[in-house]
Amino acid sequence: MVAEPEGPEDRKPQSDEAHSAFIPPRGVEQPEAPEEDHPSSEFAVPEGLAPEPPPEPEGSAFAPPSTYTARSSPPAFTPAHGIPVVRLTKDAPWQDRMRAMLRMPVGERPVPETPHRHDEAGPAVPRVLDLTLRIGELLLAGGEGAEDVEAAMFAISRSYGLDRCEPTVTFTLLSITYQPSLVDDPVTANRTVRRRGTDYTRLAAVYRLVHDISVEESDVTLEEAYRRLAEIRRNRHPYPGWALTLAGGLLAGSASVLVGGDLVVFLAAAVSAMLGDRLAWLCAGRGLPEFYQFVAAAMPSAAMGVALTLSPLELRASAVITGGLFALIPGRALVAGVQDGLTGFYITAAARLLEVGYLVVAIVVGVLSVLYLGIALDAALNPETAIHSVPQPVPQTLAAMGLSLCFAVMLQQERSTVALVTFNGGVAWVVYGALADVGNVSPVAATAAAAGLVGLFGQMLSRYRFASALPYVTAAIGPLLPGSATYFGLLEIARGNTNSGLASLSKAAALALAIAIGVNLGGEISRLFLRVPGVTGALPGAETPDGRRAAKRTRGF
Repeated sequence: MVAEPEGPEDRKPQSDEAHSAFIPPRGVEQPEAPEEDHPSSEFAVPEGLAPEPPPEPEGSAFAPPSTYTARSSPPAFTPAHGIPVVRLTKDAPWQDRMRAMLRMPVGERPVPETPHRHDEAGPAVPRVLDLTLRIGELLLAGGEGAEDVEAAMFAISRSYGLDRCEPTVTFTLLSITYQPSLVDDPVTANRTVRRRGTDYTRLAAVYRLVHDISVEESDVTLEEAYRRLAEIRRNRHPYPGWALTLAGGLLAGSASVLVGGDLVVFLAAAVSAMLGDRLAWLCAGRGLPEFYQFVAAAMPSAAMGVALTLSPLELRASAVITGGLFALIPGRALVAGVQDGLTGFYITAAARLLEVGYLVVAIVVGVLSVLYLGIALDAALNPETAIHSVPQPVPQTLAAMGLSLCFAVMLQQERSTVALVTFNGGVAWVVYGALADVGNVSPVAATAAAAGLVGLFGQMLSRYRFASALPYVTAAIGPLLPGSATYFGLLEIARGNTNSGLASLSKAAALALAIAIGVNLGGEISRLFLRVPGVTGALPGAETPDGRRAAKRTRGF
């Protein structure tokens, strides 16, 4: 018998190492793999889990909100070429550009397009933050609104390369935080405002400095900015002390003419107001708080009115007291407080309005103390019928313009702005007289309309000159201040008619709020006609797809 040749498999070793542990031996049928062991894709939907239903059509009541989720993200949430850079309109003033960016969320703010004014080593973070705080301190101490101060601080920090900065402004504290990156520790600096002064010339110089720093055409280094800031702080006031006292007297005299006074009343109101100003300076020199300074400044005008009532002269004594009140009512702080509240800075607004309340209480104390003495002396202090019972358009318009001019001098404005603000005050009075006297419109509505026109013109002038709006607005609202309503309310309280007095004081408060809201509304309306960042198609030159942020937060939900 011949042996068959060995095949290849016959020559393989027959040990256990030649077979896998999972291979059945020869002659045994290969079992079928169990169904649960079949391989499947890891992205397959497991059994028992229903697939996600198709989304409801847009507009359906059952459609889920269109928010971003990790499971169903929009296909074009992040394009392949990256997120496009948001470009702001170069023609808009820096105030509007920075305000629009402050109202954006941090993640949506565009990167700075202005050249960084620093060397290759990077910006000097402590010095930039210090310069930003010092400029913000001057603006806040000068009476600027909190949002405008934040916009200026934001413009300075971005101009010097610190784009991830968050400024915060309250009534007395300024702080700014810079985040270098997500892994670096933030740098925070703050500064406290302890002294406040009214000098609109200095305020305008600070605005010019901020404008020069924020524009691309100018290359203001840190050293140059510090030098100019030191010059601004060292500058003297443009008007001496005697000019301020004379302006206060002429302001009170012009206000007395607005309420029906003649030449003698004009002189009496001017003399009493100048005496009150000197008493206030004396109290300030002795270190007394501002509350007692206002008490001392309000007493001479009330005393002059009581003296004229006791004299045999037939004069309108109330016009003398009303003129003195026009020179004391804190209209600037009131407008700034209401503006902060309307723009979302409620803590700063509450502090400013509390300050206004204290100053008004000081005026009330000073006037009431003299009125009580006059009633004890049997002075015929009878409230007149109406403040504008005999309208005199030409004299009262000239008096309103003179009042605005004197107010501008007391605010230490630049001489180039005095003529414009004087004209603005005359226009405001003409509008008020046309609505209240001729059109029989409510005094509150007429005051709001006139103040809105003042705010509109003031904002447009400030944007034209790249300056603050306060020098063009604050003095122009002087003729609209509620001096007569305040006096009549105090007189009724002194006579024992508390209900009538409180009603008159409520009217004065309504007029004051109408002035503040009208000024702010006029400023917001003016921005609708200017080139501002963030509007597509509505304004020429706008390039951003998102609209201008109107507020910093939602409607409460």
